[in-house]
Amino acid sequence: MEREKTRCLIIGSGPAGYTAAIYAGRANIAPILYQGLQPGGQLTTTTDIENFPGYPMGISGFQMMEDLKDQAARFGADIRFGLATKADLSRPPYVVTIDEEKEIEADTLIIATGATAKYLGLDDEVKYAGMGVSACATCDGFFYRKKVVAVVGGGDTACEEVVYLAGLAAKVYLVVRKNQLRASKVMQERVFNNDKIEVLFEHNVTGLYGDGGVEGAHVVKRLNEMDEERYDLAIDGLFLAIGHHPNTEIFKEYLETDETGYIITEPGTPKTNLPGVFAAGDVADPVYRQAITAAASGCKAAIEAEKYLYDREEGL
Repeated sequence: MEREKTRCLIIGSGPAGYTAAIYAGRANIAPILYQGLQPGGQLTTTTDIENFPGYPMGISGFQMMEDLKDQAARFGADIRFGLATKADLSRPPYVVTIDEEKEIEADTLIIATGATAKYLGLDDEVKYAGMGVSACATCDGFFYRKKVVAVVGGGDTACEEVVYLAGLAAKVYLVVRKNQLRASKVMQERVFNNDKIEVLFEHNVTGLYGDGGVEGAHVVKRLNEMDEERYDLAIDGLFLAIGHHPNTEIFKEYLETDETGYIITEPGTPKTNLPGVFAAGDVADPVYRQAITAAASGCKAAIEAEKYLYDREEGL
């Protein structure tokens, strides 16, 4: 198998990966970045981004990622198509296999593979992606001011998102599969005490409808062991809040992760339990999951990688 060496390998191409590539490139590290299955990451599925500083009129997620990619390339980052399929982090230099056909030997590794939002698995979620379906209320809630939306989920994240949306929307439904919420007592009280929120227990969304965008959801209400009621719920947007899955499978054997799979880093830093291996963006952030926090962590990771290389090469 072909093998190539690099001082810095970046896996992932969202705001964390591209920002790391910008900083590493400007530091003359000449990083190699592999874009993964979804070049540009989750933001490429977002139509407009209005909460990233410096864009007073907003910008499309796709265009922002293209700009970041071009900026990274300008400073010498080698940006490539390809998916990391295997990793050997047993000792440095670390080896990552790309597309099962090429090995990259890296002195430092920045993991920015992100986290994938969990969906219901409906064809309509794909059909209406960016046109009424979202997995981030903080990102897209602004577009639903004074409209009617629904949130699917029953945990703390779902309750947080439904309360946030209630501050913007005219009406918010919380669609819960079970007959109770899994959220903390405090979050449940916030939901039940908000007049804009209506909780639909023992409901499931089975589909969406609308011409050019979401206009409603097909739902099923469980009445008892034998019976159910099917009806259409008029909404302008559907938010999924049933969790995220961090893309860490090939690294979990070597890196410390939490019970969900998010990479654990030293507080306030992108440092993992392995020297020279850093985690940036949503792959290590189950809380904020914003473009700006991901970009900031990518900056930190590149700076730490540069320092690690300098100290090692100087024998410090």
